[in-house]
Amino acid sequence: MRRLAARGVLINGAFDVGLTSLGLIKGFVVAAFLTREEFGVFGLLAAALGSLLWLKQVGIGDKYVQQRDEDQERAFQHAFTFELAASAVFLLLILTAVPVVTLVYGENELLAAGFVVSLTIVGNALQTPIWPHYRSMHFARQRTLQAIDPVVAFVVTVALAATGAGYWALVIGVVAGSFAGAVVAVIASPFALRLRWDGGVARSYLAFSWPLLVAGGAGIVISQSAVLVSEFSLGLAGVGAVALASSIVAYTGRVDQIVTNTLYPAVCRIVDRRDALVEVFVKSNRLALTFGLPFGVGLALFAEPLVVDGLGPRWEPAVGLVQAFALVAAADQLFFNWSAFHRALGLTRPMAVTNVVMMVVFLCVAIPLLLAEGLDGLGIGMGATTLAGLALRSFYVRRIFPGVGLAALAAKSAVPALSGAAVVLLAIGPLTAEVAAYLAVVAVATAVLQGGLLREAAGYLARRSAAQSEPATRPA
Repeated sequence: MRRLAARGVLINGAFDVGLTSLGLIKGFVVAAFLTREEFGVFGLLAAALGSLLWLKQVGIGDKYVQQRDEDQERAFQHAFTFELAASAVFLLLILTAVPVVTLVYGENELLAAGFVVSLTIVGNALQTPIWPHYRSMHFARQRTLQAIDPVVAFVVTVALAATGAGYWALVIGVVAGSFAGAVVAVIASPFALRLRWDGGVARSYLAFSWPLLVAGGAGIVISQSAVLVSEFSLGLAGVGAVALASSIVAYTGRVDQIVTNTLYPAVCRIVDRRDALVEVFVKSNRLALTFGLPFGVGLALFAEPLVVDGLGPRWEPAVGLVQAFALVAAADQLFFNWSAFHRALGLTRPMAVTNVVMMVVFLCVAIPLLLAEGLDGLGIGMGATTLAGLALRSFYVRRIFPGVGLAALAAKSAVPALSGAAVVLLAIGPLTAEVAAYLAVVAVATAVLQGGLLREAAGYLARRSAAQSEPATRPA
């Protein structure tokens, strides 16, 4: 199981890092074709409706992976039914919200685009047949099916943006990707798609999921308030800057989610083995910090040439916010997968508490700073919000893993990125030389401090395990 989990993190994590990078590239490529105002329109849609689309997926899939029904086809059909029911509710909610969002923001472009984006909820619901492959730890099959959505979205979006479609390129691309992924998922489904309802099972799903819905709702409040106040005080250009900076956090967050979700079914299988849980937690976090911290710190160091030279002088006001969000993304690597262990143990309330506290801090600190100092104030407020979340995250991790040296783990993992940053800040030279120096210092420090772990991980990747994951049709 150790080898299988490690191989899953490395193989599938690397596979999806490429797809997530594709999304980041898409954001920068499209930004080169769009004005800040056009990019801001989609930023409003992403904040207003994208969060609701994401919230719909929280909880049901996690509970399906955790369950241990003797009849896995029946268990899948229960989950499929609950997912369709939740999708119907959220579709009505989104269709109702679109006119309200249009009225609140005062941007008429949002109405038609919002109705079109709402169609993705149908496509996402029909991608449920991917879940059995995930639960069975058939990661290659799962990741291949999941790749259809972002790849199709990338191709359609870039093609339409290049032809002058404006923000409609992003809207149509998202919808095309979701339905392309749905078609492939239904064809590859290991179980028959049937509706099956059970009141007792539904209550167990509800008990597991409602704290996750609360946590997701708090996240929506944060994103909505940031965009709403930005649009009010800075206009669509400010919203475009927020959307660009948010794509950085979305990039690292997506990478973290990939690794966390890869580990989650393995963690669910070993919940009764504390030694194995500790090992998975420590090693996975060391690996994430090894790559995540240097990325965030490096992006903050070189944000100005990347934004100004890469996208044009019109994006210069967003440089400070991009730097702040890059550092937030780096700090968020600390104990990034803590929720997977709590979910596997059935402890979902800590996620609700943490996100609600972060919401309060954001509303009380970040929003006033945004109104007073503009985009730079928002960056500072996001830093304060992240620190509050990290404090609670550390508290809950210590409750399930007492005795684990969390501070030492974080400090050792931060040395390579901080050493590289010190060299860049002290050196004076051309940009290419500074980038090369940063990468070289990070690589050497990582090899010295984390070499053993990297060799162990590479060994898991190189050796084929004799242990095989359970077939999708076999009882847990």
